[in-house]
Amino acid sequence: MANFILIGLCILAGILFRKSKSLPKDAHKGINAWIIYVALPAVSFKYLPHIAWTKDLLFPALAPVCIWLFGWLFITVYSHIRNISKASSGGLKLTSSLSNTSFVGFPLIVAYFSEKELGIAIICDQVTFTLLSTIGIIVAIRSSQNQELSAKMVLKKVLTFPPLIGCVLALTLPGFIDITSLDPLFEKLAATVGPLALFSIGLQLKFGGWFSEWKHIGFALLYKLILAPLVVMLVAIILGMSGTITRITIFEMAMPTLLTAGVVADQYNLNPKLSNLVVGIGILLSFITTGLWWMVLTYSGLV
Repeated sequence: MANFILIGLCILAGILFRKSKSLPKDAHKGINAWIIYVALPAVSFKYLPHIAWTKDLLFPALAPVCIWLFGWLFITVYSHIRNISKASSGGLKLTSSLSNTSFVGFPLIVAYFSEKELGIAIICDQVTFTLLSTIGIIVAIRSSQNQELSAKMVLKKVLTFPPLIGCVLALTLPGFIDITSLDPLFEKLAATVGPLALFSIGLQLKFGGWFSEWKHIGFALLYKLILAPLVVMLVAIILGMSGTITRITIFEMAMPTLLTAGVVADQYNLNPKLSNLVVGIGILLSFITTGLWWMVLTYSGLV
């Protein structure tokens, strides 16, 4: 319950600060910089060195890749049919194809299942962040109206994206030096991701004019909250997979949009208004849709 209250409180605080004009107009950009350059690398150091990798974890590792590929195709077709701008299309690809597997996902797994299943969720979470740090950034660069595309620039942007650097270092450094003494530091820094990202969304979230975007928002959330987990569940059924790992993986893919996807959309000016509406409305709707998915996974007997 505390996590649900925190989500609402952080978004509401951002909205109130924006309306009161207590902060500078672009205050969210400073907050986003902290998230990208400090907090997200700390997330990798908090979790990755402690994961025991086994072949059973291939499914939660590949599921985020699966919904990214289908999401990219889904939005590409939709963008072509609706003839929407390149920037809006890029923002929708980021916000419909990456799941909030940690800040929303972790507490919901504890609430609906148990804390011991968090290890499976961490795999989904780190693969999702890796996708954002690589393919996601490439999509953002290609979709940005303000940047010309070149292979050198794309490579530079990807290789210098702090969360990717943090991910690589978190996987390699523990093999050479013992960094366990820094775990409390990484835990505290990582804990700032959720509240600050939600506060940043609140600072930018304006429901005025949402009606003109409702088709785009609805289409993105139809995929993110319904079709994405359905695709993963169908894959599991076809492969004859079942059990706890399968159910937790599907449940994680039913989470709303990764908060940082909205941050990146703002950073690259990919229709930030639309992107943040997808994030904010998706979080609210997910409290209903994830409950429905839990019922399907628990009582249907399909997986």
